[in-house]
Amino acid sequence: MAMDHAAAEGDHLAAERAAARFDVEAMKVAWAGSRHAVDVADRMARLVASDPVFRKDNRTMLSRKDLFKDTLRKAAHAWKRIVELRLTEEEASLLRQYVDQPGYVDLHWGMFVPAIKGQGTEEQQKKWLPLAYKFQIIGCYAQTELGHGSNVQGLETTATFDPKTDGFVIHSPTLTSSKWWPGGLGKASTHAVVYARLITEGKDYGIHGFIVQLRSLEDHSPLPGVTLGDIGGKFGSGAYNSMDNGVLRFDHVRIPRDQMLMRLSQVTREGKYVNSDVPKQLLYGTMVYVRQSIVADASKALSRAVCIAVRYSAIRKQFGSQDGGPETQVARILMKTVSQLTSGKQPVGTMAYMGKVQHLMQSKCAVKTAEDWLNPAFIQEAFEARALRMAVNCAQNIGQAANQEEGFYERSPDLLESAVAHIQLIIVTKFIEKVQQDIPGHGVKEQLQNLCNVYALYILHKHLGDFLATGCITPKQGALANEQLGKLYAQVRPNAVALVDAFNYTDHYLGSVLGRYDGNVYPALYEEAWKDPLNETVVPEGYHEYLHPLLKQQLKLSRL
Repeated sequence: MAMDHAAAEGDHLAAERAAARFDVEAMKVAWAGSRHAVDVADRMARLVASDPVFRKDNRTMLSRKDLFKDTLRKAAHAWKRIVELRLTEEEASLLRQYVDQPGYVDLHWGMFVPAIKGQGTEEQQKKWLPLAYKFQIIGCYAQTELGHGSNVQGLETTATFDPKTDGFVIHSPTLTSSKWWPGGLGKASTHAVVYARLITEGKDYGIHGFIVQLRSLEDHSPLPGVTLGDIGGKFGSGAYNSMDNGVLRFDHVRIPRDQMLMRLSQVTREGKYVNSDVPKQLLYGTMVYVRQSIVADASKALSRAVCIAVRYSAIRKQFGSQDGGPETQVARILMKTVSQLTSGKQPVGTMAYMGKVQHLMQSKCAVKTAEDWLNPAFIQEAFEARALRMAVNCAQNIGQAANQEEGFYERSPDLLESAVAHIQLIIVTKFIEKVQQDIPGHGVKEQLQNLCNVYALYILHKHLGDFLATGCITPKQGALANEQLGKLYAQVRPNAVALVDAFNYTDHYLGSVLGRYDGNVYPALYEEAWKDPLNETVVPEGYHEYLHPLLKQQLKLSRL
């Protein structure tokens, strides 16, 4: 894909690209999987980038309400273009991806439709899928509850069969049974696949899916017994705030029996529960599919981040300061200190440990049991040996380069790791020094000692490769450190809440419903959601302009 500004302003990365030793076009095919995939993606990306409706440069400047209205506008426009251009399913999916603004359509196509495909009977699919495919209804996936996330079997929403009316009564018996987080639920969706505990003839048969209408198809108002809204803003300026993640409660809402998704099991007119031959694992098929999609989406997000970081890093290398950042400064001081070790000049300050170079380059860790890792002398020597040996190795490798600056450039990743090891040593050393002092208060010193040991052994665990590669410890000693770390976690856990209480933060200062002092999270979270500007009106701004024409098939299409 040609870059937007390269031709107009010159390619500042041309030299970097000229140095490449592979065919970039062939690599595009390797990443995408086929030339066809590259071409389709390129075409859809260009289509989106050239359309002013899909502009995204102002997204972080929009209020929450304006951002959501903008999302409705883009979703309607995307569907209009899909219909006008008669795009294939593959093309339409890529177009929505490149619009790059999370919205209700993601859950409609990504969860609502697959749930009906996977769990609905042939008759149910014939009834509901055409409506969904044409956007005559907008669906979401209502599984997660305020008190229950991935623990599907713990869901509290009930669906009780009533043989008198040949239907189910959908009900939220507790506050924590409120559906919480489903994307598209807050303001856009007219229907949901709701997961609830199926109860018939007085017996609980566990979690099943039900198609439930939530809003009127005439004016978008909530149906009787349905309370729903947006859960409020998420972290980030723009970001996922374009999505109307919702809260939903049912007060004895009745639905026909045939709106239970019945491919896996059925309830007869008499209320008998009947299993089908289809594996019950398919109940979780939609969520498994979504989690696979999340992995794929994370890969795309990471590749975008890497793309930005690599390009900017290359520009910084060309035009930035040669002195580098704080880590580079630490690395240069380390290398300078190592070069002076043979001069007889004793290192001072945080480098003083390097004065023990003869001992630390040859020392062997004396740990024999897991409990030995509680000895601060053993911990400190292991960290000192690791930091010194990594610094010496870097200095030796730099010395083999044609000149020092070239050596610094070639060994910059190793230098960074060496600087990190040195900084972690300083933290561990200062922590040990502090907890060896007299600290008044019942149990205070003991808890700080535990936290000191947790930090040190966690760092050792996380950077075990460094400790092993430099010969500071043996694999057996590394295993013993992990064993002791597990014991320390168990000791810290009963004190965790009291430890953070010691920060002495007021609820006002924390500014977090989840972190409030009294732990009364769920009622407060529920109440907080209704303060969001999106909940000022039951029907969202933009409904009459974008959602109503979409649902009523009244979008004005261009003649091509």
